[in-house]
Amino acid sequence: MSDFIKHECGIVFIRLLKPLDYYVKKYGSALYGLNKLHLLMEKQRNRGQDGAGIATIKLGIDPGQKIIDRKRQSGNRSIERIFDSVYSNFNKLDKKQLKDASFLKENVPFMGELLLGHLRYGTHGSNSVKNVHPFIRKNNWIHRTLVMAGNFNLTNVDELFDELVGYGQYPMERTDTVTVMEKIGHFLDDEVQRLYTWYKPDGYTNQEINDLIFEKLDIQRLLKRATKKFDGGYAMAGLIGHGDAFIMRDPNGIRPAFYYHDDEVVVACSERPPIQTAFDVHISRIKELTPGHALVVKSNGKISEVEFTEPKPRLACSFERIYFSRGNDLDIYYERKKLGEQLTDAVLKAVDNDLDNTVFSFVPNTAESAFFGLIKGIEKKLNAIKAEKIKALGENADPKKIQQILEMTPRAEKLVHKDAKLRTFIADDNSRGELVSHGYDVTYGLVRNEKDNLVLLDDSIVRGTTLKNSIIRIVARLRPKKIVIVSSAPQIRFPDCYGIDMSKMKDFVAFRALVELLKENGKEKLLNEAYQRCKEQEHLPKEEIKNEVKALYDHFSAEEISKKIAEIVTPKGIKPKVEVIYQTIEGLHAACPDHLGDWYFTGNFPTPGGNKVVNKAFINYMEGRDERAY
Repeated sequence: MSDFIKHECGIVFIRLLKPLDYYVKKYGSALYGLNKLHLLMEKQRNRGQDGAGIATIKLGIDPGQKIIDRKRQSGNRSIERIFDSVYSNFNKLDKKQLKDASFLKENVPFMGELLLGHLRYGTHGSNSVKNVHPFIRKNNWIHRTLVMAGNFNLTNVDELFDELVGYGQYPMERTDTVTVMEKIGHFLDDEVQRLYTWYKPDGYTNQEINDLIFEKLDIQRLLKRATKKFDGGYAMAGLIGHGDAFIMRDPNGIRPAFYYHDDEVVVACSERPPIQTAFDVHISRIKELTPGHALVVKSNGKISEVEFTEPKPRLACSFERIYFSRGNDLDIYYERKKLGEQLTDAVLKAVDNDLDNTVFSFVPNTAESAFFGLIKGIEKKLNAIKAEKIKALGENADPKKIQQILEMTPRAEKLVHKDAKLRTFIADDNSRGELVSHGYDVTYGLVRNEKDNLVLLDDSIVRGTTLKNSIIRIVARLRPKKIVIVSSAPQIRFPDCYGIDMSKMKDFVAFRALVELLKENGKEKLLNEAYQRCKEQEHLPKEEIKNEVKALYDHFSAEEISKKIAEIVTPKGIKPKVEVIYQTIEGLHAACPDHLGDWYFTGNFPTPGGNKVVNKAFINYMEGRDERAY
């Protein structure tokens, strides 16, 4: 994605199922869990670079000792800085102490059997350390202490906040993270109290009741009650002070979660390949957490996957497949190749099937897999052409001519390179714009002046600003006859409210194209009419709200909008003609059949809160307010 947007967070959960000295004997280190946590976070660093945090819980610790350790960092190199700090606790220990699991657990922080890691992309709020997960809800009752981290956005935080107030609470913050933690914490308290009230009349001591609560606390019931009104996409992990833990996934499966367990460890992540790498396990042994279900690990080590809310139609985020997740997941790799291959016919049409005079390339590096697919599709077409040409030579064909035909290949090149970001402190716009345009550089001499077409594949186009201000401007210096920009994703038309930082209508080049087309065609009044309908629904319950922006796009074809986008992203004064081609919705679904979440392309939001958000974003646009819609 050449337009940078902030998006998904990443979570890592580990539960060691054996005593620490088991890992010393088998793997030579009591730091087995910490080392795995570190590796899993590094392998998911693509999911968050605004901050990172870890927390651990020591099981079976006597009262008066610290059971929870936490370390958080904001900004760049956060993972590295966290683990440098954590590992520094072991630097002064001798070899005997490093092998003494009991000594380490009693005297050194972060030597817990429960481990939780988080990588943060801040979709809103500052990037200060106070906004970095995990969060802790402390309590002197160990079974009421809660540690949480997640990859989520909820559309109805205000509604959930008001519920907390209705319970008699006085929350100090209105953020979604704190609201979620307090909501779950409220029902955790309630479940603990219910068990205490149940067992107390039978003459049990308070300590005996504690032990019974550890055993009998029903995490499934707790989550059912706590999440009843959640509206959004989420994968959340929680640790309870006495040792119970859970990872839960939203009922539509919007946010991803995978897990693996054996007799030594339970591990869960936002992506599958990190588990494969860290534990050297086959893909078949890693499970995807079922939407609407929670992976529950009890303090005694019992593992179960349970339903906590009724699963809804699966609408897993397709952007995970197009861009966000790392491409070393086998399924994602093939899906991205398929996305590229499906663009073959449209690309060939754009260059009049002139493969001799067309150079193919891609930008940024995340588009590489889709580019392989596009080249594969072109090679298939070319093979058919080769077969016809060889057939036309007849039975006594000249071997040299046959060889010339066989050597026909697409001209695929690594043409565009990302350069280090230039920091611009210059005040005047012209000078700043000149420097910004050099954020990318090109390989000169591969494109023949005014003769070759240049096809450039991007995985998605959001704002179009990087295309206009940098990429198209710099590749135009190669003097191609035509520039064809290809997006392996469809047109992004609507805001996302389930984890991705795309919430303002004016940011979408597709929406700006729509507005210009409405104005050019004398249909500007439709904007005002849609605005009035949005205002009329503004205070309705989210379940009654209809997406009023969606119908505006029906007045123009996808091709008409793409043509207008090409005009918008074409810098003034460049000579080559620019054409923009997008993936179709049908093509997206064909390539990613198990990830049909496409609301940012189609406006078909999976939860009622999505319609409320898109209408609010449109109201903000019409009223000239540059603010988030949720």
